[in-house]
Amino acid sequence: MTETTIRRAEAVDADRLTDLIQASGAYRGAYFAMIDGYRVTPDYLARHEVRMAVNADDRPLGFYALIREPAELDLMFVADEAQGLGLGRLLIADMLDRAREAGIAAVKVVSHPPAEQFYLRMGARRTGTRPPQPKTPWEQPELRFTV
Repeated sequence: MTETTIRRAEAVDADRLTDLIQASGAYRGAYFAMIDGYRVTPDYLARHEVRMAVNADDRPLGFYALIREPAELDLMFVADEAQGLGLGRLLIADMLDRAREAGIAAVKVVSHPPAEQFYLRMGARRTGTRPPQPKTPWEQPELRFTV
């Protein structure tokens, strides 16, 4: 993998993170409803622990959002061209470090169904299933990272 830095996302990054979400191939077809119209806003970045992986040119390669109370991994995306390079593993490790520093004992994840195996490989444990919701008319795996 090329040089990658993980840093706090700032208000000026909101549109670039929105673009990363909207370009995600994992949300085509039936799963598009999950991201349809979704925007990362400067306010969201100010309220939550949002960290992004960037290359040497400061191009976003992926990011996550950790909500602290109650502790939940709210968003996690890796650019299609950066998948399979270990970036997701780096982001999860960073998220767990941040949670640990904040005194958080466990982090909940409501997973995009195809991403469940990734979270299990990263050490999360399955805790249940979220029933269908208006924008997600299918069950979603619920998992938990112990910090």
